[in-house]
Amino acid sequence: MEQVMRNTFLYLSKNKALTKMARKYGLRFGAGRFVAGERIDQAVTSIKELNEKDLCVTIDYLGEFIDTEEEANEMADNSIEAIRAIGRENLDSQLSLKMTSMGLDISDEVVMRNMRRILDAAKEEGVFVTIDMEDYSRCGKTIDVFKRLREEYDNVGTVIQSYLYRTVKDMEDLNQYNPNLRLVKGAYKESPEVAFPEKKDVDDNFKKIIEMHLLNGNYTAVATHDDTMIEYTKEIVKKHGIPNDQFEFQMLYGIRPERQLELVKEGYKMRVYVPYGTDWYGYFMRRLAERPANVAFVLKGIIKK
Repeated sequence: MEQVMRNTFLYLSKNKALTKMARKYGLRFGAGRFVAGERIDQAVTSIKELNEKDLCVTIDYLGEFIDTEEEANEMADNSIEAIRAIGRENLDSQLSLKMTSMGLDISDEVVMRNMRRILDAAKEEGVFVTIDMEDYSRCGKTIDVFKRLREEYDNVGTVIQSYLYRTVKDMEDLNQYNPNLRLVKGAYKESPEVAFPEKKDVDDNFKKIIEMHLLNGNYTAVATHDDTMIEYTKEIVKKHGIPNDQFEFQMLYGIRPERQLELVKEGYKMRVYVPYGTDWYGYFMRRLAERPANVAFVLKGIIKK
C-alpha cells in the first residue's frame, strides 16, 4: 500500500493542470506545514524563527514546468530577490534552486545567463547557492552546468542522489572540483534501468557516497530524515577524525523539527530546507510521497478546518 501511495503522489506531482489549480487557490490542504508561505517576506519571518533556534537555512523559490525564456528570467529575478533579502536581513541562509526553473529545458544560453546573474548577486551578498538535482533525464545536463559554473565561481554546489547507478562515477568525476555536495537518497520515480529499485541498495549506496565524499576532504551535506544514516555519519566522522566544520545535516521544513533541534544541541550544524512561492504543488506532492505519516497529518489538518 505504501508503494502504491508513493507512486500515486509522484504521478500527481507531474500534473500541469493540478499545478495551475494549486497556484490559483493558494496554500491549502496542509501544504503550509512544508512551505513557508507564498511571498519572500513570509519566508523571511520563518527563517528568522529558525535562526533564533540556531538552525541554518537554505531557501528555495519554488517553480516547475517553466516553458518560456520570460518565465525562466522571472524565476531568476525571484531568486535574486531572495538573495538580497538574505543580505539585507542578515539571515543565516543559503539559496537552493532547480535548473529547469532557470531555463535548462529551453537552452544553454538562457540557463547559463540566469545562473551567472544569480551567482554574481550571491557573491556580493556572501550567499552560497546549491543547484538541486531533478529527475534522471536532467541529471547529466545539470552536472555539466555545475562543472562549467564551478570553474567560474566558488559559491556554488550541487546535489547527488544515491538511488542512481551512475552516482559513484559522477562523484569520482566531480572530485577534481572540490565540490560542496548535498547527498540525498532521491525523491523522483525512476526506472529500474537507471536507479536501484530496492531500498537496501539505495541505503547501501548512500552510506558509500557519504564516506567517499567525507574522506575526499570535501564539504558534505547529509540530507536525510533517516536516523540510521544520521548515526552512520556520526560514526564515520568519529572514526576518521573528521572535524564538524566539514559537514552538516539537512532536513526539510516541517519534517522532524524536534530531531533538528536535538542535532543542534549535540553540536552539529543543522540546515533546514525552506521552500516558498505560489508554485508549491509538485514539491508538496513529493513530500506526501515520501512518508505516509505526512498524508495523515494533512488529512487531520483538513478535518480541523
